[in-house]
Amino acid sequence: MRLKDTGLTAQELKDMVNKYMVETYERYDFIAERAEGMYLYDEEGNAYLDFYGGVAVNSCGNRNPKVIAAIKDQLDDIMHTFNYPYTIPQALLAKKICDTIGMDKIFYQNSGTEANECMIKMARKYGVDNFGPERYHIITAKHGFHGRTYGAMSATGQPDNAIQMGFKPMLPGFDYAEYNNLEDFKSKVTENTIAIMIEPVQGEGGVHPATQEFIEGLRKLCDEKDMLLLFDEVQTGWGRTGAPMAYMGYGVKPDAVSMAKAVGGGMPLAACCATEKVAKAFTAGTHGSTYGGHCVTCAAGLASVTEILDNNLSENAKEMGEYMKQELAKLPHVKEARGRGLLVGCEYDIPIAVEVKHGCLDRMALITAIGDSVNRMIPPLIVTKKQIDELMLIMRASIEDAAAKYVSK
Repeated sequence: MRLKDTGLTAQELKDMVNKYMVETYERYDFIAERAEGMYLYDEEGNAYLDFYGGVAVNSCGNRNPKVIAAIKDQLDDIMHTFNYPYTIPQALLAKKICDTIGMDKIFYQNSGTEANECMIKMARKYGVDNFGPERYHIITAKHGFHGRTYGAMSATGQPDNAIQMGFKPMLPGFDYAEYNNLEDFKSKVTENTIAIMIEPVQGEGGVHPATQEFIEGLRKLCDEKDMLLLFDEVQTGWGRTGAPMAYMGYGVKPDAVSMAKAVGGGMPLAACCATEKVAKAFTAGTHGSTYGGHCVTCAAGLASVTEILDNNLSENAKEMGEYMKQELAKLPHVKEARGRGLLVGCEYDIPIAVEVKHGCLDRMALITAIGDSVNRMIPPLIVTKKQIDELMLIMRASIEDAAAKYVSK
């Protein structure tokens, strides 16, 4: 849909959004009318360099031709049936995912928070079925983020953040430990603990990757205590960190893993995958989703996953991520450039991240800010060195402007 076809001006459309929509987002002040590859375009045809990728969704590029073709082809056959009959896209995608990441079973959902709800429920049901009604506690990491529905929100280790404030009490049975601190996780384990749930890279928590020792230690701890290891890979999954799934880069297999964002190629698709022993906790009536496994989203997902694998985009993510961190470290006021693959955080020695984000927008580049001091870059996995170099020039100018304003206060 194009603005010229609506009879509205750009400002009238923005006013309409402000009047009718509940706003919980700080919007970029432009209308994204179309997209292609590494760029978004406004109604006047201006191109914006996309280094946020719909927040890690458009991994194989905005409007990837293979994904678009798969969606159009599926629309000619069937859109939605619910999960009573067998459907072709569901089956093909299930096999592709499970075979690729070494899991036995998959349950389809629509969003990351739903996938995490599914994983939490599955773990709790497994604990109750196998060990008794009190074995349902889950340890998660402080500063983690797992979603905004009640189970996932309760698992989110940010009790003093807007994510939880005003929505308490949270669900019981969640304990928080320091990320990358194995001893703190060990100290939180009780006879009622059934699982440990973490992100391999904390995205919303400031882009902090887990260490190899931490991941290996959690796996050993879970094995020793008869607990499950759950990985939230909503943001890290499907090539983002330099491997098909982040845990594959660590060489440590979880008992269950959630995914969303990149798996749908721009369509609302998510899933929870698990080993056979965990997945069989779910039986008829224990969980469900009206739109989960939608024919069109699964067709898009199959095309997206195939594109990521066939074009080895995880390797490009690994190489370009290292290059981006190297170049970010050369910019003024950068305290640390960190991350894994193309999930990259840039922390400053002064609180200028929001101003830098705005400066980049003014210069036609899109990044995100986490708090006051960290910018996050999560571009499509097709990004090139030339595009990274272009962003570095834009960020340098934006940092210099933001720093000058900060110093003059």
